[in-house]
Amino acid sequence: MSKKEESEAVQAAAFPAGLEPGTEEEPEDADMKRAAVKQQIELYYYQLTEGCGNSACSNQSCASSGSFSPLSKNDAAVQALELFKSKAPLCSPKPRKVARTTNDRQTTNGVRESISAPVQCTEESHKSNLQGTGKQGDRKPKFLTEAGLQEMLDGCEKNGSFSPVIRTLGEVFSSVEALKHSFCKAEPETQASDAGTEIEKHDRELSEKEIHKEDELTIDVEAVRRSYAALFRHSNSGVENALLNGLISLSPNVELELRYHCAYQQDPRYLNLFVIILENPNLHSPEYLETALPLFCRAMSQLPIKAQARLARFFSSYSAERLRGLVETIQQLITFKVLSGSFSRVHLVNDESAITSAAKVLSIFYIASILAGEVELGDTDEPDASLQRRRHGSSESDEGQERKPTPLQVLEKEVGARVINCRCPLLPFTDFHNEPLNEQLEVDKDYTYYKSQLEDRFSFLNYPFVLTPATKSLALYYDNRVRMFSERRMTVLYSLVQGQVVQPYLKLRVRRDHIIDDALVRLEMISMENPADLKKQLYVEFEGEQGIDEGGVSKEFFQLVVEEIFNADYGMFIYDEQTHMYWFNPSSFETDAQFKLIGIVLGLAIYNNVILDVHFPMVVYRKLMAKKGTFLDLQDSHPVLYQSLKSMLEYEGDVEEDFMATFCVGMSDLFGGSSTHELKENGNNVPVTVDNRQEYVDLYADYILNKSVEKQFNAFRQGFHMVTDESPLEEFFRPEEIELLICGCPDFDFKALEESTDYDGGFTRDSQTVKDFWELVHGFSEDEKKQLLMFATGSDRVPVGGLSKLKLVIARNGPDSDRLPTSHTCFNVLLLPEYSSKDKLKERLLKAITHAKGFGML
Repeated sequence: MSKKEESEAVQAAAFPAGLEPGTEEEPEDADMKRAAVKQQIELYYYQLTEGCGNSACSNQSCASSGSFSPLSKNDAAVQALELFKSKAPLCSPKPRKVARTTNDRQTTNGVRESISAPVQCTEESHKSNLQGTGKQGDRKPKFLTEAGLQEMLDGCEKNGSFSPVIRTLGEVFSSVEALKHSFCKAEPETQASDAGTEIEKHDRELSEKEIHKEDELTIDVEAVRRSYAALFRHSNSGVENALLNGLISLSPNVELELRYHCAYQQDPRYLNLFVIILENPNLHSPEYLETALPLFCRAMSQLPIKAQARLARFFSSYSAERLRGLVETIQQLITFKVLSGSFSRVHLVNDESAITSAAKVLSIFYIASILAGEVELGDTDEPDASLQRRRHGSSESDEGQERKPTPLQVLEKEVGARVINCRCPLLPFTDFHNEPLNEQLEVDKDYTYYKSQLEDRFSFLNYPFVLTPATKSLALYYDNRVRMFSERRMTVLYSLVQGQVVQPYLKLRVRRDHIIDDALVRLEMISMENPADLKKQLYVEFEGEQGIDEGGVSKEFFQLVVEEIFNADYGMFIYDEQTHMYWFNPSSFETDAQFKLIGIVLGLAIYNNVILDVHFPMVVYRKLMAKKGTFLDLQDSHPVLYQSLKSMLEYEGDVEEDFMATFCVGMSDLFGGSSTHELKENGNNVPVTVDNRQEYVDLYADYILNKSVEKQFNAFRQGFHMVTDESPLEEFFRPEEIELLICGCPDFDFKALEESTDYDGGFTRDSQTVKDFWELVHGFSEDEKKQLLMFATGSDRVPVGGLSKLKLVIARNGPDSDRLPTSHTCFNVLLLPEYSSKDKLKERLLKAITHAKGFGML
């Protein structure tokens, strides 16, 4: 009988008449009754299958009794129910889910058990594990200390029997009270106590100050690790079984106590048991992944937000290797459950509690990684209070209601550190991505749950760190489309009510030769008259051309606009030859309206799912997310200046005499004229010294990245947020991911494109023309590959997730002829005649991608 069948049998026995699921009763009372009944029946069940371990037991319903006949698992479950109904006596000590001997066997599902054979357990060893009684004669479990456990191990090794250790582990690891008091930090005399010390005495020796200290737990982690090492040094399956079964027994009780009895608020030491369990080096093994770890994650996900924050701070003190081990264990659980489950459009991964609770637990480790990384707490660079509210997750929803912050945002606020403030976490952000989960996730359904904010619906978009940029970009696409349809619907309703014809699209009619004038003038009028129209679906029409915009025409429009905007003749941006990046020109003659319109264009590109060929340093995207530029940002945007200032900070000589610098910045304009700006009052007379050089560097960076371009950038940001202000863009993405969203992936992997391409019109993967095509393409230069992408898709940029996400279609366009290849850029379809030779295909294809321009009707 498998473990799953065994669990189901016990579960069935745990619901006698009157306590069946679905009974109309108060949820809390019903849950507590079911838990109590199930626990009592389990005690009978394990008495029948495992016994109490006493070879002289006289209980006829105990497996340890000499006259007892072994039962099958199903029979034992039925008999356990009968014993419960008749209130039959239980052996003392009460049986636990612990093996009774050190002789091993392997079950069919890979979980190690012990053979039911009697063991010798002396009275002395028994007292060292469990002694004393409660008010009604029940034994009270004792906590573990490193010294006491080691003493027991030494005694067991000497006697050749590990039964006392196994029994003690079973008692402690299945008891909340015992486990949360185990391995606590204490005074030297307390640390010398053994496992037989009373919990009440231990409480007196722990000071109130230590118990309630905000960020530190009372657990001695090093003692826990040494104890686990000592336990597993003996390779005893009974020990492993005791820990496994103890966790299975413990977790439901923890979940109930946290959910209904506010256990953490009553005793902050409650967190100790989570640390002890997570330090188990075998937690990633298959035995735990199937049942024990999912139950534990469900319990841990019930922790209140203050407890989660406290654990995050605690785990932030871990080394990268230790924290990575915890993350990999939870990731293994998610992957195991995703791959072993049968998910569909009806049964979603969102409905699997083991996966969702594991994601919640993973958020604690994610925040711990952020806290342990390079976190800066600089000022925000956001002038608009409404945008500040959006940044903290309280933006208004489509219905005008204020949106609740996500669980991750609440946790960020509790620990006092946001992800945007972390430049380099302890673990790479990619360590938290789970590829199998992303492949299985139904993004449209998950987005629906995200928007509904219903407590009984779990959305992974509330935990975006576990999702890849490609998955999040798809969710953003759905969000943008929903807003477009909403605007279109409102336009139609307005037309019916007002009796006026209103354009349901954001329609731009432009001339190729005057694209900037036509586009920016039209956008300026819309932004002034009715900014809401910017959130309609974009529809572009080139004057004199017949192309119908289904996406491809818009792509070329943005490409042409970007080329013109960053033209040096406009003087709006400065191009750095070394970094190949553009920066705002602080002495530009263009008005704020021009920079505002550029921000609108950038926002429209994201809103309409178009990738642009723009080259901004990362600080631009950080500033768009309300972060001020700092000295570290100069490394990306102004590398020469960064190295100069860094050398000043590291200089060991006389800074004042050797550098001869003052608190001033010299600037030059487009015409070669120079000007001086004082970084502080009377800065021209303040020399830079060893004592104030850090202040000088900070002020210098602040002027270059913030103050000198404040006017231009504020206008640019205002235009960008006119389109994206209601979007979850900043909630889903980090600055580097927003850059990826706007600029696309830099990897031109045409092998991946070949693998993902579909064929139509008579072509197949084995067609000779198709084979010749890919041989030619793989031999193209990078510029020629970009031209091919531009010709076939309307953009030479690689989408988020790589070229495998492009879904190119190559269709046969008739037999051999002298016609050039053509394309439907709106649908990424490349039309190829079945050319008679490879040379002819090359000549025709290169001519098409090099000289093609404009749209027409085929």
